[in-house]
Amino acid sequence: MGGDDDDDDIPQLSSHTLAALQEFYRDQQQREGTKISQGFKQYSIGSIDEDWQLSQFWYDDETALCLANEAILAAGRGGRIACVSAPSVYQKLKEQDDKDFSVCILEYDKRFSVYGEEFIFYDYNNPLNLPRNLIPHSFDIVLADPPYLSEECLRKTAETIKYLTKGKILLCTGIASVSFERGK
Repeated sequence: MGGDDDDDDIPQLSSHTLAALQEFYRDQQQREGTKISQGFKQYSIGSIDEDWQLSQFWYDDETALCLANEAILAAGRGGRIACVSAPSVYQKLKEQDDKDFSVCILEYDKRFSVYGEEFIFYDYNNPLNLPRNLIPHSFDIVLADPPYLSEECLRKTAETIKYLTKGKILLCTGIASVSFERGK
């Protein structure tokens, strides 16, 4: 039994990979420190970080604010807004909560349950598996950003949108080739 057995070697990262990993951890700690030191707002973008494992890609502040303002305008005074798989827009809407509208978020990521009754667990695979108290056609506008760029995901998310909306839809998707009819 020799000591030269390769099976006993401990895997090691290259110096370049190790440096990149250490930089990532430093940045992560710095972001967390900034949140604490600045008394991070409960609803601000970044209070819950995006999770790429869940196909979440946050809009930047400017884009999220633009979409939020469009939704507020479309909903009108006292309007109801549903954000389907669009948590960064929801967070921007909550930052403007002093305006006359109500909003809820339909989201797969249960970390958003911290928002209380406004959070509705949503899995696009079961597009109409919604709480009974969520009345059909009860939202003045539905803003949706399907989590995947597949026709199946868009089709199932569209079922949810049709159930929720009174008629106005703001559909955000990266699919350039989706026909208007399919999007309807």
